[in-house]
Amino acid sequence: MPRSKQNKITQHESHLNWSANTELLGLVFELVPKADVSIYPQYTTGLHAWFLNQVRAVDSELSAYLHDGESEKAFTISALDGELVSSGNLLNIFANHTYQWYVTALSKRVVTWLAQWVKNLPTEIDLRNASLRIQACQIAHSPVTYADLLNSEHEDTIALKFLSPTSFRRKGHHLPLPMPTNVFHSYLRRWNDFSGMPVDQETFLAWVDDHVLITRHQLTSAKVLAGKKGAVTGFTGTIEFSLTKEAAKQPDFYKLFYALGKLAPYCGTGHKTTFGLGQTRLGWSLQATPAVSNIESFLAKRIEDLTDIFKAQRKRTGGVRAEEIAVKWATILARREMGESLQDIAQDMEMPYETVKTYVKLARRALPK
Repeated sequence: MPRSKQNKITQHESHLNWSANTELLGLVFELVPKADVSIYPQYTTGLHAWFLNQVRAVDSELSAYLHDGESEKAFTISALDGELVSSGNLLNIFANHTYQWYVTALSKRVVTWLAQWVKNLPTEIDLRNASLRIQACQIAHSPVTYADLLNSEHEDTIALKFLSPTSFRRKGHHLPLPMPTNVFHSYLRRWNDFSGMPVDQETFLAWVDDHVLITRHQLTSAKVLAGKKGAVTGFTGTIEFSLTKEAAKQPDFYKLFYALGKLAPYCGTGHKTTFGLGQTRLGWSLQATPAVSNIESFLAKRIEDLTDIFKAQRKRTGGVRAEEIAVKWATILARREMGESLQDIAQDMEMPYETVKTYVKLARRALPK
């Protein structure tokens, strides 16, 4: 490795220290493409896979837990923050630009792994046909414990900025609105899984419904890709929550409300946070959030339209299985229409090639003539 490159990484690694009792942490990587290159719209699935492969190389059990665990996911990743330009069916990134990429950990086990990993970071991220050089890594969200969040000082209101499209699952559909019960349910699920201080969900959410107010908001919506398969309608923008005067009569919930607000930057909001959705920051801001690329919006709309067609055809069979198949057919066919190879789609969706090949044939046959 060239000496200058090694020194650059080591310089930033010297600041990557935190105490052994840390339970929550956020890192930001500065990435520079080795050349101007085009990447596929679903590139966050590649970042997701690359990160889990890094975990697997050191701790295969932890990697399997993060990939398949039944609990809430103990990490999040962001999309690339920087200039991405739609070009045909792809996105262009540029060698003379630096891109930020965020990774957070929500449990002591993941934080402990990160502490070892950053001591010997790889020099680059391989993203299918693109190589991104890791120029620097720094702490983005302070190392803390869940008790720290619970016992720290707070403002009277909680202002949250949603940097990437955010959505919730509600009654089998997507809800692209930050209703208080949905937002704080999202945070409470992570809190109950990882803090060691679980709270009764039904009682707390009833308190939220009674006492949490929306003071102001500025939001917009967009259709985006939903990780490995499907599409969602999500929202970006800023919202501010406050409490009624009666809220303080239940001091434990009052205290937890503010702690969950501080948890938001670490855990993200809503679902698909391990694929770049739901990136959240504290504070009110009217600064525009990054727009969803044209190609991603187009592909998400195509997947959504195809899903509706295939679900309608399979309505007589019903059930979750029928809906899952409809989403897979739609995702595979839409991506194939965009020019992706079946091999790449199969690898990205972690499906056997022959299954993907069969599904795209069946999906084409199912299209209205």
